[in-house]
Amino acid sequence: MSLKKHELFINGQWVKPESGAYVTITNPANGVDVAAAAKGSVQDVDRAVAAARKAFGPWSAKTASARADYLYALERAVVREREKLATTITSEMGKPITEARMEVDFAAGLLRFAAENTRRLQGEIIPAEREGEKILIDRVPHGVVGAIAAWNFPLALCARKIGPALAAGNTIVVKPHELSPLSALALAALAQEVGLPEGVLNIVTGDGPDVGVPLVAHADVPLITMTGSTPAGKKIMAAAAEHLKEVRLELGGKAPFIVMEDADIDAAVEAAVSARFFNCGQVCTANERTYVHEAVYDRFSKSLRARMEKLKVGDPLHESTDMGPKVSLTELEKVDTMVQKAVAQGATLELGGHRLQGGAYDRGTYYAPTLLSNVRHGMDIVHDEVFGPVLSLLKVRDFDEALKLANESQYGLSAYLFTKDLGRVLRMTRELEFGEVYVNRGAGEEPQGFHHGYKNSGLGGEDGQHGLEAYVRTKTIYLNA
Repeated sequence: MSLKKHELFINGQWVKPESGAYVTITNPANGVDVAAAAKGSVQDVDRAVAAARKAFGPWSAKTASARADYLYALERAVVREREKLATTITSEMGKPITEARMEVDFAAGLLRFAAENTRRLQGEIIPAEREGEKILIDRVPHGVVGAIAAWNFPLALCARKIGPALAAGNTIVVKPHELSPLSALALAALAQEVGLPEGVLNIVTGDGPDVGVPLVAHADVPLITMTGSTPAGKKIMAAAAEHLKEVRLELGGKAPFIVMEDADIDAAVEAAVSARFFNCGQVCTANERTYVHEAVYDRFSKSLRARMEKLKVGDPLHESTDMGPKVSLTELEKVDTMVQKAVAQGATLELGGHRLQGGAYDRGTYYAPTLLSNVRHGMDIVHDEVFGPVLSLLKVRDFDEALKLANESQYGLSAYLFTKDLGRVLRMTRELEFGEVYVNRGAGEEPQGFHHGYKNSGLGGEDGQHGLEAYVRTKTIYLNA
């Protein structure tokens, strides 16, 4: 039985790649090939950018309400196709179906927020020194946006960029990750269905060298927005420098999860587990290092182990599954190497630490939920992003030590704090060097928030009014009659 071939979406049409080549997409849960996606090239990028550039004038000239109507229609279509989209996400990257539905809901929320706020991109009027003059600060779209998405949230990350880019009057060329391009293509089909004008949204599938690099380097793409790894982000920033492009990068994370002695331990354990093992730990905001006050360390660790032992790892299409496979064998082996190195450096392996095998596990890339104790701050696993189902426990004496160790990181995206002490919360707002902090709750940003990081976690940010304003630039006008 031949696989369905997915073409490129350029200028409102499905077109074959110039290379004539396709890449097979494999389900990591069972090793079954599910589809083939077009292998784009520099020629395809050129076609897509040309289509987006042609569409920019008419699209940016539309009223904010008119652009919002298209986004509302796309959001309704996403909601209608919730189950189909969730199944697509699960089949291409292994996310449990219950979590895939949450991703679809988040994608719909992002599109809805963008639609609701098209008329809130407001300018300013400033008093002038000359009589009769007004100084206007207008907000105008950039033009063609180049967007590069990661594989771990294949639908939401595309919606996160498409929604605000289009709301602000830009057109866009999206490169989904080569491991999980099917969700983006499904979103393009819905955009076509609701009548989005030709060229406003373009999807070019393929790998980084053939599609990502020429998109970043293209002279007619003034803004690049990318979600992915820190090393890839640095390469993109360097490549964009030739044309002095504006670059927005949402990169890696190494979130500290701080539990103080006055915390609600049951709530903290539940949040620590969900923030670590959601999407098999393949989340930039995941709980990467858990700092627990020595007064409650034993109680916390005992409860944590018991909760982890209840996690059900298996077929992501089963409603009862808590954790699916790693997205690929390469990613699994990377995680296992980090775990074995941590053990060699002195960490104690409490649970897991190996690839799951036997029966259905042999057909997929499953890694056991892993718990490491006796982790010391100097170990590599405390500083390198794991991006997998591995929870590292560290004991701290007090809040001062927790803050100090949390900040000793090259990353600064997300952090967690469990305490009932308002004074500690206020100190955290001043001293914890992370762009996003969850206080007394687990992970999960919202469309109206602002998702951004410091240091090697990136530049700029996504979501909310601040994220939307990244897709416009200012124009100063000295107005006289």
